[in-house]
Order: sequence, then C-alpha cells, then structure tokens
Amino acid sequence: MKLIGPFKQIVTLANLPLRGKLSDDQLEIINDSGLLIKEEKIETAASFQDLKKQFPNIEIENIEGEQICLPAFTDSHTHICFGGNRANDFAMRNAGKTYLEIAESGGGIWSSVLHTREASEEELLKTTLERINFLISQGITTIEIKSGYGLDVENELKMLRVIKKAQTFTKATLVPTCLSAHLKPRDFEGSSEEYLNYIITEILPKVKEENLAKRVDIFIEKSAFLPEESKAFLLKAKELGFEITVHADQFTSGSSRIAVEVGAKSADHLEATIDEDIQFLAKSETVATALPGASLGLGEKFTPARKILDAGGIFAIASDWNPGSAPMGNLITQASILATFEKLSTAEVLAGITFRSAFALSLEDRGTLEKGKKADFVTFKTDNFQSILYHQGSLKAQSVYIDGEKV
Repeated sequence: MKLIGPFKQIVTLANLPLRGKLSDDQLEIINDSGLLIKEEKIETAASFQDLKKQFPNIEIENIEGEQICLPAFTDSHTHICFGGNRANDFAMRNAGKTYLEIAESGGGIWSSVLHTREASEEELLKTTLERINFLISQGITTIEIKSGYGLDVENELKMLRVIKKAQTFTKATLVPTCLSAHLKPRDFEGSSEEYLNYIITEILPKVKEENLAKRVDIFIEKSAFLPEESKAFLLKAKELGFEITVHADQFTSGSSRIAVEVGAKSADHLEATIDEDIQFLAKSETVATALPGASLGLGEKFTPARKILDAGGIFAIASDWNPGSAPMGNLITQASILATFEKLSTAEVLAGITFRSAFALSLEDRGTLEKGKKADFVTFKTDNFQSILYHQGSLKAQSVYIDGEKV
C-alpha cells in the first residue's frame, strides 16, 4: 500500500447519482487529506494525519505545496487518429463560406479522408500518440478514439490497427470505436444504403476478427445517413455483437430518438434536440453527450445541457477533438464555456467529465475516488477545486496518476 498526500482538498465525486441535476453542496470534499492506494486501486480517501497514524510504516509519496485532487477525466468522444489538418476550412467558415462551399472547394470530411488514406501507419501512430499525450497532460486518462477517415476496408482497418497499437505505448485507457459510417465516400459506387451494407458485410466482420473495436458509431444527418437506413444499420451492427453510439441531432432533430430506440450507449452532439426529444432521451439509459468543441468550432448553439439535466438525463461532456469542426482538444476549456452558457454547477461539469462520461463507455470502474475504483486521478496547484473551471483551462494539471503511479 501507498499513501499519497497531503492534499488541501480531495473531491471524491463519490455517492453522486448517475443521472439528473447536481448541486455543489452534494460534493464530498475532504480537507487536509490523503489517498490510500492498494494494488492500483483506491483503498480510501481520508484525513492525511489519520491515515498516517493508522498505517505508521506505510510508504508515503509527499505532495508539495497546496494541491487539490480529483478523479482523472474521461473524454468519451474523439477523432484524434487522422492525417493532415483543416485550418483552411476554419478560415473559410469564419469568412462566411457554407459547409457545402467548403466541401466543394476540397475541404470537409473528405479532405481528412484523403489525408488519412495517404498517411502511413507509422505517421498516424506518431501523431495519434502526440494527441493522446496532450490529453493526458490535461488529466484525461480514458480516451475514446474513432475511425471514420478511412471509409474503405483497407483504411478503416489501418486506423483501428493504429489505435490498437497506440494502446501498447500509453498507460491511458484507449477505447476504439468503428465510425466507418461517417459519410458515404465519394469513390464508392452505389447508394448510401449499399455503403452501409458494405460496412456490415466487409468491414465489421474483419474488425471483430482482429478484435479492433467493440463499438460502432454512425453520423445520422442529411449530409451523411438518413434516419431509417441508419436505424437498420445500427440494429444489424448490434446483432453482430457491437455496442452502439450515435452522432445525433447535430444540425437536425430526430436521430436522438433512434439512438434510444436501438439502445445506444450514448447519443452525442444534440445541439438541435427539441424539447419533446429531450424528455424521451432523459427517461432512457442512453447517455446524452454534449460536444461544446463542435459548437465553438462551427459557431453553432450549444447542446441544451440544462434542460437535459433538469429532465433527469444521464449527461456527459466530451471534446469531439477532430481536424474539422472541433480542433481545440481542450476539454476543460470547452466544459467551462458550456457551463457558463448553460448554467451548469461545478458538480454537474465534474460528473460529466468523470464517472458519467466513463459510463458512456461502459467503464464503471473509474471516475470517483472511492474503495475499489481504478486509481486514476489528477492534481491541480490551487487551494480550491472551483478554480479549475474558473480559469477555463488556463490552470493546468500539476500531476496525473494512472493506476496510482504518476505519469
């Protein structure tokens, strides 16, 4: 066993409900505290002095200066395996060009597909690991990563193999998701429905055979795949044994209902979700995941987080880090800005980037600092946990721990 401390505050996030609104007075905050670690798990969080007395011969890892400690964060929606960049898209969008005009001039998702296809596995691995390390530096130790810039058998498998290989180079937990249904590739001769069938018959069996991903995603939108064909695809993917998640209600409403109907683990985006669908979503087991980075990148409205929480939904926040609509990759900044616009409590934000976002990935062994949970946690050099959101991302993580060891 090992004792780490003393911390000015430990915010455990223990004993909070999975769904619905939270107030800051529900937070368990232990002052002048220490974390007891046993076999890569949390044993307890309690008074540092009391733990020292209780275990007089224990190994102590001393924390210098005033620091606070939180569970490490989970980013449950990213696209960080990609080639090239789309800085020109961003500049054109800000200059007033439409999505269609940008796509027609060689930008958009197809631009990322071409760059990713051109990149070797070695190049993709290098840049993906750089982005993983950036996320770890923020205190994020669990990272979902999607394919979706390959859009054929060879290149989708290439992306997923890169993500699998990246896991051997990092202590962070990587959760791969197959997003071959990102959009119909321009070089596919056939309808959208035929392309979705191609994914079911040609891509997903190989993904399963090589154990490259256990999750499947689809972008339901006018510019990608229509609701009915998407629903049929998701049900077939589910029959193959995959867990389901959905890019839902980004520009038009309705697809969050499909996510709930097929039993998706999460419905992500939701910027266009209407009130009656919020109620439908909030009563389900599907996690409603906001992606404020996409709202900031595209100049679109934010996910109606306040309404989702008030309706009793399971609400998470993720970065959507991708080369097009959400290039920032700074989860704390995005979550802090979302909190300002949607009037979210600090407890709601912290829950949304820890145990609630981990639940969206079916990882219920982390996200709180209580007995038996994975000893992933982050420290900040401050005397008050509220400073993290107050500084909107400019207060950087001091130390990040995975399985009780500083990384």
